[in-house]
Amino acid sequence: MWLAGGEPLTFLAAPGPDGVDWASRLTGIDGVLLCGGADIDPARYGQTDVHPEVYDVDALQDEADLSLATYCLDTGIPTLAVCRGLHVVNVARGGSLVQHMNDEVRQGRPGRPAGPHRHVVHDVVIESGPAGIEPGPITASCYHHQCVDRLGSGLTVVGRAEDGTVEAMAIDSAGWAFGVQWHPEDTAREDPRQLAVFQALVDAAR
Repeated sequence: MWLAGGEPLTFLAAPGPDGVDWASRLTGIDGVLLCGGADIDPARYGQTDVHPEVYDVDALQDEADLSLATYCLDTGIPTLAVCRGLHVVNVARGGSLVQHMNDEVRQGRPGRPAGPHRHVVHDVVIESGPAGIEPGPITASCYHHQCVDRLGSGLTVVGRAEDGTVEAMAIDSAGWAFGVQWHPEDTAREDPRQLAVFQALVDAAR
């Protein structure tokens, strides 16, 4: 964010008895980055069975992140969702996740197994994006073992990995919003296209 001209602040999950008062807590904040992190509780997207690879579920963090995403998108605060952040937006909008990607998971290409996405670098093809994020192939640094399954409302897939896995989404919002499955911060210093993802958020926040 610093490289893109923004000044990042960290907000901890701190809900009161009636949830988080985001209107008050975000006073003076121009944009929000929903960052990466641990897995969302599968119960949040209607699944009762939990895969053994699901890790570090935190009910407090889930509640804070889901309510923050909903507030930002409803009020139009510019929002960038990265990795877990993309999952949060999808679940907040009624979508679901694949709890653990493996060779049996098919994403968008019938009969084609999903490739590895955890601790790998691979290409993503951006079909379209907001101003400043150019279409075309981009090299993505990935750590995720989960991915978008059923799309939530108001979300449009605009980028996929070679195996069809959802890697970028346009997000219908009262303001600017965009989401990526990979971690652009890893290579933003060396790759102008990764930096452009953060620059688009900062420009929208301005």
